[in-house]
Amino acid sequence: MSEAPPTISAVDIYWRLLNYVKPYWLVFVVAIIAMLVFAGTETALAAMMKPLLDGSFVERDPHIIKLIPIAFIGLFIVRGIANFITVYGLGWIARNVIRNLRTEMFNKLIALPSRFFDKSTPGQLLAKLLYDVEQVANAATDAIITVIRDSLTIIGLLIWMIYLNGFLSLIILTTVPIIGFLVFKISSRFRRISKTIQQSMGDVSHISSEVIEGHREVKTFGSQEYEKKRFEKVNQQNRHQRMKMLATDAISQPIIQLITVLGLSLVIYLATLPEMLEKITPGSFISFVTAMFMILTPLKRLTKINAKIQRGIAAAQSIFSLLDEKDESDTGTKILDHCQGDIRYKDVSFSYNSTHDKTLDSVSFHAKPGQTIAFVGHSGSGKTTLVSLLARFYSFSEGQIEIDGININELTLSSLRNQIALVNQQVILFNDTIGNNISYGKKNVSNDQIIEAAKAAHAWGFIERLPDGLATTVGQNGVLLSGGQRQRIAIARALLSDAPILILDEATASLDTEAERHIQAAVETLMAQRTTLVIAHRLSTIEKADQIIVMHDGKIIESGTHQQLIAKNQHYAELHRLQFQEKPADTDLSKAT
Repeated sequence: MSEAPPTISAVDIYWRLLNYVKPYWLVFVVAIIAMLVFAGTETALAAMMKPLLDGSFVERDPHIIKLIPIAFIGLFIVRGIANFITVYGLGWIARNVIRNLRTEMFNKLIALPSRFFDKSTPGQLLAKLLYDVEQVANAATDAIITVIRDSLTIIGLLIWMIYLNGFLSLIILTTVPIIGFLVFKISSRFRRISKTIQQSMGDVSHISSEVIEGHREVKTFGSQEYEKKRFEKVNQQNRHQRMKMLATDAISQPIIQLITVLGLSLVIYLATLPEMLEKITPGSFISFVTAMFMILTPLKRLTKINAKIQRGIAAAQSIFSLLDEKDESDTGTKILDHCQGDIRYKDVSFSYNSTHDKTLDSVSFHAKPGQTIAFVGHSGSGKTTLVSLLARFYSFSEGQIEIDGININELTLSSLRNQIALVNQQVILFNDTIGNNISYGKKNVSNDQIIEAAKAAHAWGFIERLPDGLATTVGQNGVLLSGGQRQRIAIARALLSDAPILILDEATASLDTEAERHIQAAVETLMAQRTTLVIAHRLSTIEKADQIIVMHDGKIIESGTHQQLIAKNQHYAELHRLQFQEKPADTDLSKAT
């Protein structure tokens, strides 16, 4: 069981998020000043009610009458400019922060070890990269604008109200602790629900991506109704959590506003008492009441923004949990330019989980430069795990693996993996041109080199028949090509890498006979110059291997050449008979009665 992540306070998360704003502090300061100006215009608008009534309607001052309309126009011009600077400035900062976060998350995904991807789903990771980051964007723009600008507006209006009448303002201020307590309680609920919503979004994304990628299987096996029900379940869970968020938001706002209005109503009642009316001018009274009602709008926004802030904090916590994952361990310091291809496993043991049995148990073998070593055995016997350790996709717990006498843990990851070319049964092609897929990972490669590799992989024949040749886009994961064509491009990629070690993991298992014949010819040419580790179910493809290793339950149970293992008439011979439907060598049916 993995350790539970430590609980981090919302304040710490938000402060860490604000660290991403630091590079843009100058724009942020300008935006804060603009918010201060905007808040000042709100207070000025309420304050202008006093001269508007006292000067225009009571004293009928001609100077005030002329000045008030001009002041209103000027006030709203300043207000509009301040609003533009605030919204655009913080929006600019937010999008830069989001770009930086996404870049950092993407770079982290590339650097994470294989174990992380074994326990994560693509849907959950995509939800972090797409959905969670947008929640952070909202928290970084709308929330900051509302919290800072509206708070400044409320403070400015309260100061003006205190200036007009301290006693009446005190009544309004008594509601603040009550509102603060409610907001604190509601915040924890918002944050908790937000985490559940993010998880449900990951589930929706995961199931959707599975159906999109496996649409042929869904249709072939008639699983449309099953997938509909599976999607409906997670979609309904997402809706349910959303409704809980909406219900909390919908209940909290009226309660907070009711508390505020109760205070306002009491103020209006006291302000209209005869003894109070004698102490306050009509302009002051209207200005005070205007300021009171103007407080309601920013207060309403503040109560609504709480949900957005909590969603942003929950999303930021999700993002930071990814960013805080440990990178793939790369403690090696030695650099290997071009190895000879001498590979030696010494009592290597490995387990995917400490609570489970060993996937590999004291495995030892030696592959000399230029040799072909084949691994056979039933599914789950540890063949793929064995070759995965060579590229340090996983760290083994016991034993040692050497290349040219050097412990692979002493090599840098880039240096180690530069020595290895890998061709899997499940070919991964990128939605790019054929040429770029063949030259993937190689710099300064000419078209002639790509064509040469394609010819050696027996891929050039179908490539040159395509309308755009090497410039043909292969589609998502090579969907526009046949299985055999995708496999040949993968072989061409391995050939072009010119790595001294070649790993073929079921490289011809899914090909038709014609495609296999072409690729087998290319692979045989390739094997003559490289140390090759082959995993194969088709025993016909490995009969010429220098050594065949038979694995079972993570252990090597026998090894030798094809002829030697057939002569032993044990595990390999049994696998061979099952595959080719041969009769046991010691069976004489003529004597059977």
